[in-house]
Amino acid sequence: MLRTEIGPGLTERELDAVETRFGFTFATDHRVFLSAGLPHGSSGWPDWRNGDPEDLAGRLAWPVEGVLFDVEHNGFWHPAWPSRPAETSEALHVARTELESVPQLVPVYGHRYLPGTAGEQGHPVLSVYQTDIILYGNDLADYIHHEFAGRSSSLLTRTTVDFWSYFVEGGPGIDVTLPTPFTPYATSAEEAVDCLRMLDLERLIGRRPHPAQLIEAGLTALVLDVETESLPLLAGLSRSEHEQAEALFDQVLDELGLLQDLPADATDLPWEAARWELVRWWLQLIVNGSLDAGAGGDLITYEGWGALARPQSLRPWST
Repeated sequence: MLRTEIGPGLTERELDAVETRFGFTFATDHRVFLSAGLPHGSSGWPDWRNGDPEDLAGRLAWPVEGVLFDVEHNGFWHPAWPSRPAETSEALHVARTELESVPQLVPVYGHRYLPGTAGEQGHPVLSVYQTDIILYGNDLADYIHHEFAGRSSSLLTRTTVDFWSYFVEGGPGIDVTLPTPFTPYATSAEEAVDCLRMLDLERLIGRRPHPAQLIEAGLTALVLDVETESLPLLAGLSRSEHEQAEALFDQVLDELGLLQDLPADATDLPWEAARWELVRWWLQLIVNGSLDAGAGGDLITYEGWGALARPQSLRPWST
C-alpha cells in the first residue's frame, strides 16, 4: 500500500532514543506504526533510524517555523496571544515565546503530522503548511488509506490537540473567507452576468466580497451592455458610498432574475451545489490568469475539498 521500501521496525530502545535525542514523544499509534516497519527510500518519510539529525530536527521545527513565517510576512496573530506589538521583530519575539508551549507535532510523511502525545492514540493527521492546516485523516490508519490508497472515511472528525485545532476549526490563520482576489475577466455580457452570480454564490456560503468588487462587477456588466434599472447606480458608487453597494447589488440580481435561481442547501454537506459551482469558477479564474494559483488553491482546499468531504476529484488541490 505504501509504495516504498519497508525496513525492520524500530525497537522500543530505538524509539526511546529518538524521543530522548529530539525531546518529544510519539503518540501510541505512531509508535506502533514505526515498530511494525520503518518506511524509507523516499524523501517524504522521516528516517528515524539513520536519517540526518539536522533534517529530522528541521521537520520537527517546521510547524512552528511556518507559523512564525506567517507572523512575519502575512500578518498572522493568534487571538489567544497578547496584543501584537507594532514592530515585527517584537511580534516575532512574543510569538516565539507563545509557541514554546504548544503541543509538538511529529512528522509522519512530508508535511503530514500527528500530535506527539505519549500514551494517546486516535488523533487526526494534519497537513501543515505554515498556517494553512487541514485535516488529512481521521486517525493514522485513515490517513494511510487516504494518502496512499486514494480512499478514506467520509466522516470528518474534529481536531483534538490544543492550539493547532484553531487553524482547522476556527482558522485557517490566513482568513480564506476574505474577498476572492481575482481581476476582472468578463469580455461578454454573459460572462459579466455569470460573475455577478458567482459573487452572490460566494456570499451564500459565507464569503465576503468587498463592496469595491461588487461595484467593479457592476461597472464591467454595464460596459458590456447588461441592462437593468439599478446597474448604473451600483456601477457609479464612489468610495464614500460603499455602504450602499450590497443593497444595490441585490437589486441588480433581482432585476436579472438571479435571486430566484440560487441552488438550494438540500444535502448533508453545506451548500454542496453552490460550492461545486464555485469550484468550477475558481478553476476557470486560475486557468485564465485572473486568480493566483496559490490563492485559488487555498480556496479550493478549504471551501471546496474540505467542505465537500474531501472528494477524490479535488484531492490534487489539497496537497
